[in-house]
Amino acid sequence: MLHAEGPLLTVDVGDRTATETTIDETLETAVGGRAVATALAHERIPFDADPFGPENRAYLAAGPLQQSSMSFTGRMNMTGLSPLTDGLVSTNAGGYLSRNFVGTGISVLELAGESDELLAVHVTDQGVEFEEVPELEGATVPETSDYAAEHHDLGPDNCIAIGPAGENRVRFASVMTFDSRAFGRGGLGAVLGSKNVKCVTFQGDSAPPVEIPDPPEMDVHREAAQSDDRMRRQGTTGGTEFINDNFSLPTRYFREYEFEDADGIGGNAVEEKKYKKGACSACAYACKLPTRDEESGVETEGPEFETVYAFGSSQGVGDIVDVMKANELCDSLGMDTISAGVTVAAYLDSVDEFGNAELAREVTEQIAFREGIGDTLADGVDRCHDELGVDNYTVKGMEFAAHDGRVLHGQGLSYALANRGADHMYAGMLSLEYSGELDPDGTLGKAERLVQEENASAFRDTGIVCAFGSDYVTDERLETLFDADYETLMEIGARTVRLERHFNNQRGFDRSDDGLPYEIPDLGAAIEEYYEARGLTDDGVVPDAAVESIAPSAD
Repeated sequence: MLHAEGPLLTVDVGDRTATETTIDETLETAVGGRAVATALAHERIPFDADPFGPENRAYLAAGPLQQSSMSFTGRMNMTGLSPLTDGLVSTNAGGYLSRNFVGTGISVLELAGESDELLAVHVTDQGVEFEEVPELEGATVPETSDYAAEHHDLGPDNCIAIGPAGENRVRFASVMTFDSRAFGRGGLGAVLGSKNVKCVTFQGDSAPPVEIPDPPEMDVHREAAQSDDRMRRQGTTGGTEFINDNFSLPTRYFREYEFEDADGIGGNAVEEKKYKKGACSACAYACKLPTRDEESGVETEGPEFETVYAFGSSQGVGDIVDVMKANELCDSLGMDTISAGVTVAAYLDSVDEFGNAELAREVTEQIAFREGIGDTLADGVDRCHDELGVDNYTVKGMEFAAHDGRVLHGQGLSYALANRGADHMYAGMLSLEYSGELDPDGTLGKAERLVQEENASAFRDTGIVCAFGSDYVTDERLETLFDADYETLMEIGARTVRLERHFNNQRGFDRSDDGLPYEIPDLGAAIEEYYEARGLTDDGVVPDAAVESIAPSAD
């Protein structure tokens, strides 16, 4: 079976040491990406770890497809203990980092310990350098990239970095790469901040040899280049008006289901501001959205649909330029736009200021620096909703993505059960319900399909393949690429989901954490169906006997 190659590189920023560990057996079993990172985290992060403590670890991992020149493969995975959900979280980002990462010769980077000084860590195929960078305290993400360019002749494509939000331990701080691509959900930027790691750079020409089958490598690339999909013009915002008109676009912090100004922030509005093509490494699909507003001078990449919802409809803001400004602010400060936007929307609800985009940006900046009300909001809705006097629209502490589980009941079931909370990328139920393949109404009978979608998503993040490549990187092509039958690949995904849930169970998560802040039909019975399909106990716990250790333990 095709899998990533190279050792695990453990960088202890407290001891200033770098140690390589051979993990060939783990890679052979888990392939790469999310599956390998989850296996390592399960074995090497203590179950009682403090997310902000030195015992927490952050894993950055590539899959074998990052060795290819195939479209939809310019992505990487990050995994760690989340300060937002208090459970294990994985998140992935695109951009141009992956080829520079594998060029160092490693398959996984493990960041451990805690530094007394603010650090830049430089990983090359010749070794690791620790650089104290007190001058970068409080620097934005682009300012950090500029430093790497000036002092090390490295671009933002060589770098992961945090902004002020990460340094100040905002619980939804992101890790950024290429300045505008985010390892967004779950607050891993705050984990790096707690370790006093400002940035990590990667450079080398020692990628281990990985033979990618062709076909389908070049077939996928050619088809991506020839596609006339609207997403290539409008990104994920292309569905905004359709979702608003036919399903739900959560509006004014979930008070309403439809936004009257959706046209002002939707796909056509974004496309009007798009001034050039944008892509990820080696991808001919080029669905990214470099946008510019000549009058205000704001220039950003995006906003994508989730940001349009979080800083648009959720806040009652109907001008795409305002959403662009918020998107640029979050990227620069290093924050997940979903959690940041929804948390600010909760604040606007509490002060009756929906539609006040200027106030929203002011509060967003206060969050990153934990100033004024921002210090309260920086902990997220779950921890501050009582003080604000608003409803707690979160699951497991994570703010909701745009796709409304009150209307898409299968997606609602996914939110309730996902190990990382109310995140739309954990399973693909939303696309099935938007398309009509599944009836959006009702939850009963959907559990087995949810299990399948979770497994498929977990393997997608393991390979690693972009979610938008599913029409091109088909099940049959996955079998050819990885030289394994589809059932074997899905079992890798299933094991990853089990390990995540088992880790969270050891931290006290159980059935009481699988729920929603609103009612949908037969949710309790559907959860029971899921537990049976997933092989869990009646309390939503993974039996210890169902967990197989495939990763080396920490020293």
